[in-house]
Amino acid sequence: MELIDNNTLVVTDEISKKHMEGAISEAKRANLVLHAGAALASRDDVATVYTPEPTETWMPISHISLIEQVESALAASNLRVVGQAHSLTREGKRYFGLMEIQNGQVSIDYSWVLGLRNSHDQSFPGSIVAGANVFVCDNLSFSGEIKLTRKHTKFIWRDLPQLTERAIARLVSKWHDQDKRIEAYRGFDLKDERAHDLVIRSVDVGALPPSKIPAVLTEWRKPRHEEFEPRTLWSLFNSFTEVLKGGLIALPKRTEALHGLFDSAAGLAGAAAIIDTEFTKVE
Repeated sequence: MELIDNNTLVVTDEISKKHMEGAISEAKRANLVLHAGAALASRDDVATVYTPEPTETWMPISHISLIEQVESALAASNLRVVGQAHSLTREGKRYFGLMEIQNGQVSIDYSWVLGLRNSHDQSFPGSIVAGANVFVCDNLSFSGEIKLTRKHTKFIWRDLPQLTERAIARLVSKWHDQDKRIEAYRGFDLKDERAHDLVIRSVDVGALPPSKIPAVLTEWRKPRHEEFEPRTLWSLFNSFTEVLKGGLIALPKRTEALHGLFDSAAGLAGAAAIIDTEFTKVE
């Protein structure tokens, strides 16, 4: 077992890994159900959703099939799903799910989360996105969406396993980038003037509705969790995610925009980008 920093342990042997993951699981687990809200659905509910008949130009994928494909790809990458939550809207036509993921690297204050979405009304393609859930407050954020099924052709069922495995491999890279980002935010001191400027600019980039400005400033000035009392970029980020909590459908786009803004403030190279995994026809 190796300590990387004050918040992250790398577990280097199987016995330690089992003990550490068990301890973390018992003491701290992401409350994914909280984010599903009124749209919360059981896995059985998701499995019974009717999948429309295909057309000449569109091949819908059942929500449960996409979930199972993602689970299989995660297992092949030695990643373990330790918690799930599912939501359905528009009479089951739109699905959004969350999975808490564990591997050999265990953070003591946040977990990796995978967001998964799919639609039967062609409103958006099936996709996955890397996320993080902060244990103390269950604040959730996302970055780096990877689209799985932009082109629904008659070959999609044949090629979906390969597409999903490639997407998961890219998502793992996104999670590691996310770990580095969080450490950078923690180490970036912030004065009130700069924090206020970032709050206003967050509206400009679409990360925050103007009506939520007072709530974010209240969280910044009087954080409800002592972990966010240090005047850092990480504390301000969690002021945002505390206020944005509950809007699961809009949350990925809002927090991706917020990451782009905060990455720039912290001097990190590049911004949170959307990666399209194009459908590749296999002859």
